[in-house]
Amino acid sequence: MHILTVLDHPNPASFSAAVAEKFMEGARSVGHSVELADLHAEEFDPRWSMADVEADGSVGASPDVVREQARIARCDAICLVFPLFWWGMPSMTKGWVDRVWSWGWAYDQLEDTELSLQRSRPGILLVPAGARSDEMEEKGYRMALETAWIKGTFGYFGLSPRKLELLCGSEGSPERRAVLLERSFQAGADVTSPERAR
Repeated sequence: MHILTVLDHPNPASFSAAVAEKFMEGARSVGHSVELADLHAEEFDPRWSMADVEADGSVGASPDVVREQARIARCDAICLVFPLFWWGMPSMTKGWVDRVWSWGWAYDQLEDTELSLQRSRPGILLVPAGARSDEMEEKGYRMALETAWIKGTFGYFGLSPRKLELLCGSEGSPERRAVLLERSFQAGADVTSPERAR
């Protein structure tokens, strides 16, 4: 399998960057090929513009959007890595979703969120979060994120199976961070094709 990892963090020495690298290391350890889309290093423009509105699917799309769509077309699984930011996605990830997964290319209807114009492929979200996992559960934050991202947004993209890995306590001790990096490695090693996941 060929796996696309999309990283959103401006600091190349960030924990998010380490998570992305560990995920890809895990994927390579079981024979998968990997590709990294580092949105900040590549200066992806997250601003949704009138040009994006006027584009009809991939026809008339901006060159940077076409490049990202080509990356998606050649991958068999996608992993998004970004820190939990104000209880949501940072602007680069949100802009990448808004601009790249466009109407007419990713989906063209609203009745069935599981029906996408894109082929089915596994989708993994690795999201470092400073909060503790018990806080996330008690306050309903995890359920809210599952609803918004797993049941909502990524249903339109044909991502199946979909998995959210909240890496809670990522600002904690070195020991805690090591555990989270091992989870990231394992997430990469565990990626299987949709057919094998059934």
